[in-house]
Amino acid sequence: MNEEQQHNEQESIKKVKGKFKEWFLDYASYVILERAVPAIEDGFKPVQRRIMHSMRDLHDGRYNKVANLVGHTMQYHPHGDMSIADAMVNMGQKDLLIDTQGNWGNILTGDSAAASRYIEARLSKFALDVLFNPKITTWAASYDGRKKEPVSLPAKFPIVLAQGAEGIAVGLSTTILPHNFNELIDASIKILQGKKFTLFPDFPTGGMIDVSNYNDGKRGGKIRVRAKIKIEDNKTLVISDIPYKTTTGSLIESIIKANNKGKIKVKKIEDNTSENVEIRLHLPSGISPDKTIDALYAFTNCEMSISPLGVVIENNKPLFLGVSEILERSTGRTVELLRQELEIELQELLDQWHAASLERIFIENRIYRDIEQETTWEGVLNAIDEGLKPHIQHLKRPIIEADLIRLTEIKIKRISKFDIDKARKNIEAIEEKIAEKKHHLAHIIDYTIAFFKELKKKYGKGRERKTEIKPFENIEATKVVMRNVKLYVNKAEGFAGTALRKDEYVGDVSDIDDIIVIRKDGKLMVSKVADKKFFGKDIIYINVFKKKDKRTIYNMIYRDGKRGPSYMKRFFVSGITRDKEYDLTAGNQGSQILYFSANPNGEAEVVTILLRQTGSLRKTKFDIDFKELAIKGRGVRGNLVTKLPVKAIKLKEAGVSTLKPRKLWFDPVIKKLNTEERGDFLGEFSGNDQLVMILQDGRISKFIPNLEKHFPDNMILLEKYVALKPVTAAYFDQEKKRYFIKRFLIDDLKREEIFIPDRAELWQVSYDWLPVWALHFAKERGKDQKLSQEINVDEFISIKGLKAQGNLLSKFTLKKIEALPSLVYEVENSVETEVEENSEISRQDIDEIVFEIKIPKPEETVDDKPKPDNTEPPTLF
Repeated sequence: MNEEQQHNEQESIKKVKGKFKEWFLDYASYVILERAVPAIEDGFKPVQRRIMHSMRDLHDGRYNKVANLVGHTMQYHPHGDMSIADAMVNMGQKDLLIDTQGNWGNILTGDSAAASRYIEARLSKFALDVLFNPKITTWAASYDGRKKEPVSLPAKFPIVLAQGAEGIAVGLSTTILPHNFNELIDASIKILQGKKFTLFPDFPTGGMIDVSNYNDGKRGGKIRVRAKIKIEDNKTLVISDIPYKTTTGSLIESIIKANNKGKIKVKKIEDNTSENVEIRLHLPSGISPDKTIDALYAFTNCEMSISPLGVVIENNKPLFLGVSEILERSTGRTVELLRQELEIELQELLDQWHAASLERIFIENRIYRDIEQETTWEGVLNAIDEGLKPHIQHLKRPIIEADLIRLTEIKIKRISKFDIDKARKNIEAIEEKIAEKKHHLAHIIDYTIAFFKELKKKYGKGRERKTEIKPFENIEATKVVMRNVKLYVNKAEGFAGTALRKDEYVGDVSDIDDIIVIRKDGKLMVSKVADKKFFGKDIIYINVFKKKDKRTIYNMIYRDGKRGPSYMKRFFVSGITRDKEYDLTAGNQGSQILYFSANPNGEAEVVTILLRQTGSLRKTKFDIDFKELAIKGRGVRGNLVTKLPVKAIKLKEAGVSTLKPRKLWFDPVIKKLNTEERGDFLGEFSGNDQLVMILQDGRISKFIPNLEKHFPDNMILLEKYVALKPVTAAYFDQEKKRYFIKRFLIDDLKREEIFIPDRAELWQVSYDWLPVWALHFAKERGKDQKLSQEINVDEFISIKGLKAQGNLLSKFTLKKIEALPSLVYEVENSVETEVEENSEISRQDIDEIVFEIKIPKPEETVDDKPKPDNTEPPTLF
């Protein structure tokens, strides 16, 4: 290679050291400043600002093709037409600045807009009122230098907070959520009045929002948005609003996915969305709609989390601000823009006043005649100037040459038709406007408040809040998931899982459940549901594990070591590490669980301890009540039971709950009790509290609530048992062809009983102190319709035994017996004063005090009203 070739090769090599860093920074800065993040001054990204400016250029009150607007915007925006068209459609769908015509897509369904050549747009009246004023706009050259474009528009409204903004730049992003139009105005007014305000997002898709962690829209905040779901009937749910950032299509897709995974059960989905959202979910039989709603929030896009991040551009730098500060700055800028507009308008009025005054002096004093003899231009101007001097003492500024030239341009025709009164009135009108502008400038805050109020009056109608603000309860997925697989266990071999179909059935579980396993050697482990998993031999207990559950209490007696003493303990298991083995005994080798029970409501039973006969031991049997033992953590040693060897432990008496009362609800769809507020509220229940259940066939029972119990379909009454409270029932005896009514107490009810005769039909039942019923009679052929009658049941019949026949209710054929609102029940404590005065009376003594029930006296009855029996009104003890 000769020297010339080497020289040429060296010349062609360009060193790029350091260039990447420079180019990357340039690119990152460009994306942040020119594409992704809005400016704080007007709330627009550059493409949005250029769209607004182009639409103002072409604005003539009529619609323009979007394709035409896009082409015009390309004079200012150095990017392709698609980016402009997409940005315009996005702004048009927000229904604030752009008045649209044609198919602009649907934010609810996610349908895209028609091609830009088919849709039209123009500026909205609101945009014309708040965005444009060339006189106070700063201008700069466009990217190619051919045009002038605004550096920022004089926006007199917090556009970025009304529309929201999202953008992803290099190493930076912004998520400013949209807010309610009227609430922004109200908050701006409060800022001007020096009052406190709060601002929360409002979405065009409606729905519900939890703003407890909004953090003013700053970094680190989070909101939760939910669809609005209502129960139409026991088998149908209707979604009427969807969360922000979702569409009906994506929402339905997430529901189908959750259904396929078995987390929810949906039979059919109908999407009837058009102008408003309507998604109908049809549920299979036996599926609780309340529980399904919770599951929809837990496993589908019916609930979404959004993390706001307020980032705006100020002085070519990104700035992290909360929505309150953004609004405060916007409001302050609105005050300044209005001040500038007033000052410009005032100056224009002063110029008008000056010109009108000079014109009046010029014509009224016939100064135009002084120029008739002048032959030069300078002479004409001097003559006018000299002629005006005696009359200009009241002028507000000196006369300049432009004023003199303007006077020479007045036409003879105008001079000949000059009306002095009209000219005076015109000057007075201008003076009034000047005074008005000066007043507004002196009271600029009041003027700005009035400006905002006028905006709300003109444009606030129809912009009420769409998103309901409410706190959300935390939904535990394990409580609402559909348990669609079966769990089996081989206790002896120590295996458990969903694939062991030949072994012992445990219960239904879901794939997200944890299970708790306790072995005979005192080891405890919690693990995820699996097809098959080894937990160790001699499993004595396995069930679904409920995290943070402190109501399920485990009662246990164990032997410490091979020949050690026996201990008893009561404990709960809440927080725990999955797949870690825990020891429930003292940890000595050879320890063994002798007795174990799991109690979902903290029940404490009585057990009998049988000891081995050793030496001269006389007492080999004694009872232990777990109720006397405090509930502690799983790691405690427990209390000593005996140091002697235990032969056996037998359950003597089932226990009742020792925990504080809990609130119970009955879900009428799945026919089970729950504590998750699904269905009908039954009340608060302590350990001995009971429920009363009445079935359609006349069976009645009383029992302690059990969350696992499945209630029969023919149940017609389920209420909390109250001592001395009577049951009232009406039935039709098929043999006697008569209607009977009876009242009875159930305080001594020990087992299920039937309170109506065989071949009798139960018509009405009530568990209330003073029920009122209406008897509706069937129309007999050839006779007038008998009027309905209202009866006070307590006056009609006294309390009798459960097996009593009762009184004849009516000899006429009944169509229906309707339960009306019951009367108010009053209890008079006859010894209340005595209790207060006698401090020696204990709470146990109070339990024996007699209460008298006030019962209204029977009134006279009409002839055709059924006669009550002659029993005296009862006094209950």
